[in-house]
Amino acid sequence: MTEVQEVKHFLDLAEFDKDILTKILISGVQSKLGEADLSSTLTGKTVLMMFEKPSTRTRVSLETAVKQMGGQTVVLNPADSQLGRGESVADTARVLSRYVDAIALRTHDHDKILELAKFSSVPVVNLLSNWSHPTQLIADLITLYERFGDLSSLKVAWSGDGNNVLHSWMHAAAKFGFELQIACPEERMPDVAAVSWVREKGANVSITNDSTAAVAGADAVVTDVWISMGDEQQGGALQKMLQPYRVDENLMSKAKPTAIFMHCLPAKRGQEVTDAVLDGQQSAAWDEAENRLHANKGILAWCLS
Repeated sequence: MTEVQEVKHFLDLAEFDKDILTKILISGVQSKLGEADLSSTLTGKTVLMMFEKPSTRTRVSLETAVKQMGGQTVVLNPADSQLGRGESVADTARVLSRYVDAIALRTHDHDKILELAKFSSVPVVNLLSNWSHPTQLIADLITLYERFGDLSSLKVAWSGDGNNVLHSWMHAAAKFGFELQIACPEERMPDVAAVSWVREKGANVSITNDSTAAVAGADAVVTDVWISMGDEQQGGALQKMLQPYRVDENLMSKAKPTAIFMHCLPAKRGQEVTDAVLDGQQSAAWDEAENRLHANKGILAWCLS
């Protein structure tokens, strides 16, 4: 009898142990350096990319990764899918997984990703949800690894909104053992479930309302857009609330002289970050964006190996 292999989904960093995440990370790094040849890893395979939220970096980096690995892609936008017309996620998963070798979904609703994975017979990759952004974090960890090597010795500071990207940073801190200092306004703290999770894991994660205190002595200073998709109606109030968390030259000066600035992009210049920081010598945002390509290769290689 043929043994049925477990489907290898990539839904959340919290679900993996450090060894698997490190394997994915190093695979991406080695591919970038030309030390690993992934050019035929997806030969004869098709990856379905489903976008319920707009995307630039996510779509281009994933589609390019698949094609550079020898595979092909099919792209579904909201108007192309029956999901928006009443077909259940479970039925969609059952059908699509008979056509393709992997499904990647970018959506507002994390529960939709979980249900898709539950009923899919092929790997499902979380390209972003309202809960987390794990593919971005692999790119971020690659960026930290390139700059510093050992991740466990680092201090990372977050200044801004307590959003889905921050949840994934919290997961990464617990898995890799680096210190994470979070500065958010009281009204925009990370989800209580994420906070409870890192407390349970004993992670070196602290939360404050003081951005200067959080950034002090940091190796990396991280932020994200203040107004995410879905928060547009709160725009004016959010900008006022988050102004003390803007990453400018003064805030960056509180970090180590060797510190880098990170942002998953797109950036709203003048809001969460100033031009001087984003375009400055300490900015790693452009390397971080490039590493989305290599992170996707590492993830796909693991999922479909």
